[in-house]
Amino acid sequence: MDITQIFGYFGALVIGIVLGLIGGGGSILTVPILVYLLYLNPVTATAYSLFVVGSSAFVGTVRNIQKGLVDFKTGIVFAIPAFISVYLTRKYLVPAIPEHLFSINNFEVTKDIGIMLFFALIMALASISMIKNRDIPAIGELKTSFNYPLILIEGAVVGVITGIVGAGGGFLIIPALVLMAKLPMKKAVATSLLIIAVKSLIGFIGDIENLDIDWTFLLLFTSISVIGIFIGIYLSNFIEGRKLKKGFGYFVLFMAVYILYKELVA
Repeated sequence: MDITQIFGYFGALVIGIVLGLIGGGGSILTVPILVYLLYLNPVTATAYSLFVVGSSAFVGTVRNIQKGLVDFKTGIVFAIPAFISVYLTRKYLVPAIPEHLFSINNFEVTKDIGIMLFFALIMALASISMIKNRDIPAIGELKTSFNYPLILIEGAVVGVITGIVGAGGGFLIIPALVLMAKLPMKKAVATSLLIIAVKSLIGFIGDIENLDIDWTFLLLFTSISVIGIFIGIYLSNFIEGRKLKKGFGYFVLFMAVYILYKELVA
């Protein structure tokens, strides 16, 4: 094991700590760590990320259920189209993407490069959401009616994005739950973890039939991440996670720029 791989396993711990501290966002680092530090190809990395993200979100969900913060009715409505679309994306759409997408002059854009570029775009959007950190209107101020069709559409779209990049998509789910289902912020965050856990783990099932899974590595990486979650939860007693969110947002933006540089220039 070289020093880069050691940093990769340390990165798994960081993912969990960030999740424990700020309640989300850390999972978006999973794919870059798996690709650039542990040398996995992007298709495998996004598949493994689904398992890591799903397992981590499941741990958080169990904790939130004990606190009575999960809205199961809304979570199920949102999760059903999300896990159907993420499963279909991983089982059929991702394998169907051609290895050669297009060429610009002498630069060939392959499937792996395309996935990483799309992932960088999602990272940039997530970072902007963290940096702006806009307050979503309080529940009493909301005028949007509870709208099942919109939630179903949103769930399906988030499922496709999750299926391609292997990230949880909480920055898309939480505003939808607040604005469309009129959930209070704490319940929206807790319910989003349930949705992320369900859709990520079911989406990963679509990969089991297509990929040769290294279970020893995957379970080790995931276990380290889960340990990090409990460390983050403990640290949250002394550090206010919300204050760290903007700084982490800038780091995610830096990582998005780094991926663009790595794939297009280096």
